Amino acid sequence: MTGTGDGPPPAGVNGSARPDRPRADLPRGDLPRTERPDAPAYLTRYQSRGAAPGPDGPADDADVPLYLRRFRERQARGAEPDDLPRWNGEELGVTRAWADVTRTKEIVPERRDQMATVVTDVYLVRHGETQGYSSESGLTPLGSWQAHRRGQEIARRVQTGHRVIMACAPTNRARQTAEHLRRGLADNLRLFGRGAEVSAITAMPEFGNFAVATPDGPRDVTAAFRLYHREMEKYERIGLGERPGWLVEIDRFWRVQQGGGDPITCWLSLPMMYFEPPISCVRRFWAGIQRVRQETPGQSVVVATHSGPIRAFATWAMGYDPGEPFNAEFVRVRLIEGGVTALITYRNRVQEMRVPSPADLPAAEDTRFGLPAREDTLV
Repeated sequence: MTGTGDGPPPAGVNGSARPDRPRADLPRGDLPRTERPDAPAYLTRYQSRGAAPGPDGPADDADVPLYLRRFRERQARGAEPDDLPRWNGEELGVTRAWADVTRTKEIVPERRDQMATVVTDVYLVRHGETQGYSSESGLTPLGSWQAHRRGQEIARRVQTGHRVIMACAPTNRARQTAEHLRRGLADNLRLFGRGAEVSAITAMPEFGNFAVATPDGPRDVTAAFRLYHREMEKYERIGLGERPGWLVEIDRFWRVQQGGGDPITCWLSLPMMYFEPPISCVRRFWAGIQRVRQETPGQSVVVATHSGPIRAFATWAMGYDPGEPFNAEFVRVRLIEGGVTALITYRNRVQEMRVPSPADLPAAEDTRFGLPAREDTLV
């Protein structure tokens, strides 16, 4: 029968009492310990094999693999200066692991003294999950949560004293995404105790979705849906004759969407006369980035925009189509000091590109982006 009070007495390894340690010295929850001065069995066997002479002769016997012989030689002589990589008799100042030819710049980080100075960090964020693309609807609860979480993540890279510029495309879903991004930023900045300034949200036409030339002028592809639906119903119900070109092209675009396909791929790969070209979106985005830097400079710029222009921007930078960005996924543009080059990151790939000159970008007052206002203006 056990004693009363605190329960059974402490037991040793074999279940016996430990007379060498009084019960009062044993902290509550402590486990019994066995002190062993000898090395573990695997280490003892390894040391004994190394101390004993080999049965087949010296260590460089032909039966011993070459890599094992070289390892034993290096272990015997220790590290020497000759092991450091040299070029034309001079040390390169790096370790052998750093200079391994199998390591590329994609997985080997740059040395601190060789890192470029980033003056502006731009995040081109796709809007969160939306209620639909047939109207100017806002985000779903999941889309709001996605944008909030992305804002919390971006806050990790914002330091004390930084200024964050918030911008968005002139659509409801982009505006709501920017609002939740801003809330997520503010939450984690308070959590991390960082005093950074976050600006108000500004709608910028440079970061809008790609446009379609309609009789009423260039319209966002979503904003043009109601006009397209009304005109298509009129032609099908009344039979007015040949449909205009802009209606034919936007009908193709929306039928791909309704069929479960990827209309952005069609926009990127098929020539369309009445749709804004992908390279025009790239120029617009660069014009918006340059305007933000000149008018409201900051260390970080967070832009809530649309997947089509973001994908066109990434395709231009990477040289191939990297795929559709998910909701709240972003393309990161880091502008290097001097304003000559930028590092563009998308899905763990980094490409250094030259920043376009202002002469190659559209003017701020150019809202048509080269699209015809009416079909009869085409020659």
